[in-house]
Amino acid sequence: MMDEEKNAVPYIVHEGVLARMERQLKRLFIAIIVLIAALVLSNGAWLYAWMQYDYSSEYIEAEQDGRGINVVGGGDVRFGSESFYLEEKETP
Repeated sequence: MMDEEKNAVPYIVHEGVLARMERQLKRLFIAIIVLIAALVLSNGAWLYAWMQYDYSSEYIEAEQDGRGINVVGGGDVRFGSESFYLEEKETP
């Protein structure tokens, strides 16, 4: 009988703890709803920003001459790993 009295929690304390837990649960639920809304809004903003650009693809025919230089557009643009050094050597 003495053990039951030592472990007994008054009813008012138990009710106070439950009321505090209910308030915490309500706050956590509101926080979860706010975070889900923020996630949806941020994803929507990124998709909106991404769709503002007009992405297009065009095919450019490129070929290489015998020295490893890439020639694009019939010789208008020349680039490659060796083009800088070859152009530098060719000019006196």
